[in-house]
Amino acid sequence: MAKEITGYVKLQVKGGAANPAPPIGPALGSKGLNIMEFCKQFNARTQDKAGQVVPVVITVYSDKTFEFVIKTPPAAVLITEATKIKAGSATPNRIKVGSLTWEQVKTIAETKMPDLNCFTIESAMRMIAGTAKNMGVTISGKAPWEN
Repeated sequence: MAKEITGYVKLQVKGGAANPAPPIGPALGSKGLNIMEFCKQFNARTQDKAGQVVPVVITVYSDKTFEFVIKTPPAAVLITEATKIKAGSATPNRIKVGSLTWEQVKTIAETKMPDLNCFTIESAMRMIAGTAKNMGVTISGKAPWEN
């Protein structure tokens, strides 16, 4: 018989750096989960993504056990890493803070593809380009589909 799901917890944690301090401790403690067990498992599974912000969805069961799924880093984080900027622009329509090439956009789209709700790399590239535009990042060159 399948376990009964009592809820979900969504967090964004730096890979390999989970500890019982907020936001993890209070979020898992309120559900009655073993916080240290989650931290150990999460850190072991995200050693290769050390320092990178990683979203995680924790499924909480009625017997106080849990499972978690690690997602790909947010598009904004991947864009800031690719452009080497600290943050997006406060007024992206006026002040541009960085620039990407379409090859970089394609790389980011391929990384994010499992978590996006699109079927082709072209549509994923359009989504990443939209996020970049909203951050004040310009994309140099001509889009591959405009040839």
